[in-house]
Amino acid sequence: MIDLHTHTTESDGTLTPDELVAEAASRGLQALSITDHDTLAGYEKAIEPARKAGIELVCGIELSTKVDGRTVHLLAYFLSEPPAGSFWEWLREMQASRRERNVRMAERLRTFGIDISIEEVERLGRSIAGRPHFARIMVQKGYVRTIQQAFDDYLDESAKGYVDRYEPKLGEAIQRVHGAGGVTSLAHPIRVHDQSAIPGMKDLGLTAIEVYHSDHGPAETERYLQLAAKYGYAVTGGSDFHGAVKPGVEVGSARVPKSVLDQLRAQFPARPRAQTQHPA
Repeated sequence: MIDLHTHTTESDGTLTPDELVAEAASRGLQALSITDHDTLAGYEKAIEPARKAGIELVCGIELSTKVDGRTVHLLAYFLSEPPAGSFWEWLREMQASRRERNVRMAERLRTFGIDISIEEVERLGRSIAGRPHFARIMVQKGYVRTIQQAFDDYLDESAKGYVDRYEPKLGEAIQRVHGAGGVTSLAHPIRVHDQSAIPGMKDLGLTAIEVYHSDHGPAETERYLQLAAKYGYAVTGGSDFHGAVKPGVEVGSARVPKSVLDQLRAQFPARPRAQTQHPA
């Protein structure tokens, strides 16, 4: 079994990269991808622990994009080597936009009597702080009972405390990833508001869809397997593990067979990329 969708403390998970690798090893996983939001820091910190544990580590990341004004998450995998320097520069722009949104979100929440400073949020989430970190602080301070309530009442896209941020259009993000030598997969497709839009994402260059996911029951898994076959998408899968933020979702719980990664590599051997170096 493998897991190609996990998060660490480098974004909005609660296990460090070392701890996540140890958890994956304890569950007998053969391969793992850390797909933190807008950063490859978790992957970089897990390289040596994964090597020692005998786990194949796949370079991955999760990106927030826009489709018709709604957020759609895109997974990117670099199957042979990490992306080139130009991609890292683009990630820095995404990270700057995230921080600017967090400042505005803290200000907006204060108008509802919720006193959370940007410093508190960044102590918890560091450079990739986001809404889950706001939610955890809201629970700690007693403003809400649960993380889910924080999202329902304040932080969800339709909630009163939500503040939008710049997110690239899906097609742009796909081209950025492909230009950096990666492949792309639509994360948790069941969450896509307009399901009829998924086939057309092929025209934007989308490589795969995440068929196996903790949100998907057997019926949903079968539905997306059929959709992938019909429209020529490759298949990926992962638990979307976040640790304590998502109780009940364990590493490897999506039960993704190793053949998924083998087939992905066979379909998409090392992709050409710009010959620039990782920036210092």
